[in-house]
Amino acid sequence: MEQGWIPPGRNCGACGYGTCEEFLDVVRLGYRKKEECPFFSTSITMKYCTECTDSRPDAIDILGNSFDFILFPLPGECSARKIILPFRPDIVERWDIKPGDILTGRPMGAGCPVQHVLTVLSASYVSGVIITHVVGPVFSRGKEVKDLEAYHVIGFEGLAEIVRDEPVIGKRMKFLPAYCMMNLGHTGVVNQIISRKEKLQVRVEDIRIL
Repeated sequence: MEQGWIPPGRNCGACGYGTCEEFLDVVRLGYRKKEECPFFSTSITMKYCTECTDSRPDAIDILGNSFDFILFPLPGECSARKIILPFRPDIVERWDIKPGDILTGRPMGAGCPVQHVLTVLSASYVSGVIITHVVGPVFSRGKEVKDLEAYHVIGFEGLAEIVRDEPVIGKRMKFLPAYCMMNLGHTGVVNQIISRKEKLQVRVEDIRIL
């Protein structure tokens, strides 16, 4: 184990353990790797992820409504994956958008008022679909940024922490991308559930803010 490394103390549960101390114990024993902490990274991407805060999301949103579940990052990632489609999908090929690029824009299609900074995990020249992480604005300073201006949010993927109801394939459900800056409930149709040792890995699509 890397000398001096300690978990961030967020006790988010995304590693599969109730507290950071429990996770550190199994890392010391060699049963898990420090990289499985979603907040572990030697890269600046993780450091400036906007969705990583020092507190856990509440069980209700800013309007007082509850969620069925909260989507936390996959192990080793800094935010739930955000799947987007630019209003002009051809721009992905025209601008040669590729993994590692930094994008800015507002999820206007879902009605969110917040400008986001994203890093690209993958991009398709065929469909225009881009899979991203949400990162902080500090990450983009002094770097090349491709401004989409506006885009549709078509999906999220992450580890589901059940608040009210367990995800059900084909059902429209209410969820929160963990550490959403608006703390506002999203809805989407669950179209993938994978059982993992940590939690259920869930993908939701057809995103709407209701």
